Amino acid sequence: MTEQEILARLLYRDGLILILNKPAGLAVHRGPKGGETLEDSLHFLTFGLPRNPALAHRLDKDTSGCLILGRHRKALEKMMQLFKRGEVEKTYWSIVEGGPPEDSGLIDLPLAPQNPDRGWWMKVDAGGAPSQTKWSVLGRGLENGRPVTWLQLEPLTGRTHQLRVHCAHMGWPILGDAIYGVNGQSEREMMHLHARDVTFSLSKNKPPLKVEAPPPPHMLARLALCGWKLPEADLLAAL
Repeated sequence: MTEQEILARLLYRDGLILILNKPAGLAVHRGPKGGETLEDSLHFLTFGLPRNPALAHRLDKDTSGCLILGRHRKALEKMMQLFKRGEVEKTYWSIVEGGPPEDSGLIDLPLAPQNPDRGWWMKVDAGGAPSQTKWSVLGRGLENGRPVTWLQLEPLTGRTHQLRVHCAHMGWPILGDAIYGVNGQSEREMMHLHARDVTFSLSKNKPPLKVEAPPPPHMLARLALCGWKLPEADLLAAL
């Protein structure tokens, strides 16, 4: 991304951290296949400090939304400890194929790698690591006669691809998920999974910080189909 593009995605900044609205389709760091990454543009976000900010956590390449960066070593260590202790609340928005008949629930299914040589490729496995996801229905709609559902997802654990595997296993895969979707769901559209907000406390003397990211343009039509009335501020930020 150019300096102007990444600065336009800055949601929050203080002396310790930055929070970006990561675009879908951009990896946060370099993988075995190479290609452009978010880290290639972090030198635009030093704001006078001698080193680039660093990732406090990660989002999948095709997931958009709130991404937290530590501006220096101590800030990064503090954020990583908050994540490790489960003190960072994360909320995701997704559009799924079909959807649950209920309005809310908890998915409690352990996850493990499908193949030891591909640790990122996950499956539900009774011998896997405990994995829990709270979910609630925010809206429902019909697209060309097929039901789609707007879900709010809250991961209570942080397993690789947790939300994607949990939704797919329940029978309502996330739209655009070409890995876990039904019948290798279409790769022609982008995945409809967005890290909507993060909430955490960096200081005991201050109230918790909550930061929201406007949803990406490719999700707007289906969000509207499911009943979301786009706030003007989100519309301007998403364009």
